[in-house]
Formats: sequence, C-alpha cells, structure tokens
Amino acid sequence: MTDTRHPTPDIRHFFPLRFKASFGTAVLVERAPPEDQAIWESSFADRITDHRYYELTQDTLGAQFEHRYLLLKGADETTRAVQPVFVVLQDLVTGMPPLFRQAVERVRKRFPGFLKLRMVMIGSSAGEGDLGRDVTSGEVGWTAQALGEVLPPLGRKLRATLIVFKDFPAAYRPVLDSLKRSGFTRVPSMPATGLTLDFESFEDYLAKRLSHAYRKNLRRKFRKAAQGAPLAFDVVSDVTPWVDQLVPLYRAVLERSELKFEELNAAYLSELGRRLPDRARFLLWREGDRIVAFACCLVHNGVLKDNYIGLDYSVALDRHLYFVTWRDTVIWALENGCRTYHSAPLNYDPKLHFRMHLEPLDLYARATRPWLNPLFAMILPWLEPTRYDRAVQQFPNKAELW
Repeated sequence: MTDTRHPTPDIRHFFPLRFKASFGTAVLVERAPPEDQAIWESSFADRITDHRYYELTQDTLGAQFEHRYLLLKGADETTRAVQPVFVVLQDLVTGMPPLFRQAVERVRKRFPGFLKLRMVMIGSSAGEGDLGRDVTSGEVGWTAQALGEVLPPLGRKLRATLIVFKDFPAAYRPVLDSLKRSGFTRVPSMPATGLTLDFESFEDYLAKRLSHAYRKNLRRKFRKAAQGAPLAFDVVSDVTPWVDQLVPLYRAVLERSELKFEELNAAYLSELGRRLPDRARFLLWREGDRIVAFACCLVHNGVLKDNYIGLDYSVALDRHLYFVTWRDTVIWALENGCRTYHSAPLNYDPKLHFRMHLEPLDLYARATRPWLNPLFAMILPWLEPTRYDRAVQQFPNKAELW
C-alpha cells in the first residue's frame, strides 16, 4: 500500500484540467466550486461517508495523497455528478508472500522505484469507494460510464501508470463491470467482514452462532480480562480532549500490520467527530485514567462500521483487549438499534471464528497506456493479496470475492 517514504508528486500545476467527452465535459478541480456545492452534497447524501468525509480526508491526510474532484458535466455545461479522486504512489507488492517481497527489496537497492507506480484512484483514501450520483438520472450508472471515458486521458495527463477504482463494495458490480469494455480488470481487494445483528443479546449470539469450543475459549478470555483493574467503557463523538492518547494506540496497531495504506493522524481523529457528529462514534476503554483501547466507528441507517482500532500493547495481550473491544462494540450496537456490524479489512482469523462473513471489496484497474493494458490484465490477478491470506480462504463465502 502507500509507502510514505516516497511522497506523492505535487500535481497542483495541472489544475484545472478540462476534457471534452461524448457526454459533455469533465473538469478536474481542487475543490467543488460554490456553484456546484448542492450537487456535490447530493451526490453522496445517503452514504455513510458523505461529502463531509471526503473533505475531511483531503484536509487531514493531504500529505499522503493528492485529493481532487472530477466535475462531470452534460452537453449544456451543467454539472451532473461530482466524483472524488486522488493520486498516490503505490507499492504493488504489498500483500505478496514474504519471499517475493524480499526478492523485490533486493532489486530496489539498485532501482528504488521498482514496482512502485503512480496511480489515479477513484474513491476514498481512507475507506471504501462510492460513486457520485448523477443528479439528472438519480443513478450512478451514468457516472460510471462517464468515468470510463475520461479517466484514461486524465491518467496520462497526470503522468500516472494505472487507474484504479479502490475498494468498491460488490453491490457496485452490476454498474462497474461495464468498465471491462473500457479495458478495466476487476480483482479482489482485501475484503471487509460483516455480522447480521439478528439476535437478542450477546449471550444469545454466543449460544446460537459459535462453536462450543470457541465459545468456551472466549469466555475464558473474558474472565481473564476481568481479573485486572476495572475497565471503564465510554462512547463519545468528539475525542479532541484525548486525541494525544489515541494516536500512539492507533500507530501501535498499524505497525503490526503487513498491509498499510492510509495512516491516520490527530487531525483526522479530532475532525471526524467535529465534522460528522451525527455519525462518528469513538468507543473508549480506560484503565484508571489511562485509555488503553479505542474503536473509531461510523453509525448510519442501522449500520455500525468499525473502521479503526487502537490498543495499548503493554496490557492488550494479557487482558485480551481485542476481544473485549469487539464484544463491547457489538453489545453497544445492539443496544443502539444497529442491525449490521461491519468491520474493516484485515485480522481475519478471529473474525472467521466469530462466524462473520466476508463482504467483498473490488479493485477495477487498467493501465493508462493501451499497449501496457494487456500485460497488467495478466499480472494483476497474481498481485491481488486475498489469494495469499490463509484465513480469508477459509471463509464459507470466499467464492464471492471474484
């Protein structure tokens, strides 16, 4: 994923960019202009990450990505949809087996940029992708067709090698599969996981969903977790007063992951609650006055998305904090009317035992240069990381990834 040692090249001198197209015009801009603000807001109004979230990531993660917006206009020059995009330098071997990565690292001692490609990505730099709704038809199909036409020339103008629709839920396949006619190849991204909250209580869930052996294992972990100092549990929407405690906990988890893309910071965590107070929820666990764990979640229309966690590893392993935070998050979701628990990618082994299901996320990719595209179409399926994750391959619905 993103290698922060190699910052994204500055593309400010490219703006604004205009492209004539069969449907009208596409314009790449740094911000949605005031005259299109209502269209920008309506394009993502029903999504859990609405227009405010894209502005948040642009303002707080701008050192890692170049965030921009495509204004897709009809023949009369009226904007019909606004689509967030960003540019990043991407490491193609992230998620590959260790022996392969080690071989690539040896090559990089002489050629540091080997298999690190400049990409134009469509979607969110910190989360799943969505398409902006076309205000004329009220659908996203027009947006997908327009993007399929204008993205290749845009990518070449921005000196990118690849164009990638990043982490789009499988529900978009009926629309986005049409991109294959424009040379795009669909491959799996690391999937999210989900749990339908159709049980009366957490105890009901343990009894009806989990195996006897794993239920016994969990109860043993919870008993051990309760033996130490009491853990206080709290839920807030704004963590600004405690953000300096949360960032080290988040980074401790991030450093243990082999797969990395975005890296959150204090500004992101603070601004999330300030800009999305109706949706942001931070679940905090304290040991005395010290925060030892947190979960950064979004809640909307009966769905709780558990996106990021932070753990104090000086106590986390002994007190099984990962399992405690998951239990308390599910209980809180049940008590607050949520019908679906949605967990971000990675850490699949416990989720397999929790009897969660995979929620596929797709990448649609093509080379900006037509002569390169057949080559990338052949190698991309071998670079996608799900085939190398043993736990992912054990989920009953793994076939849905493709």
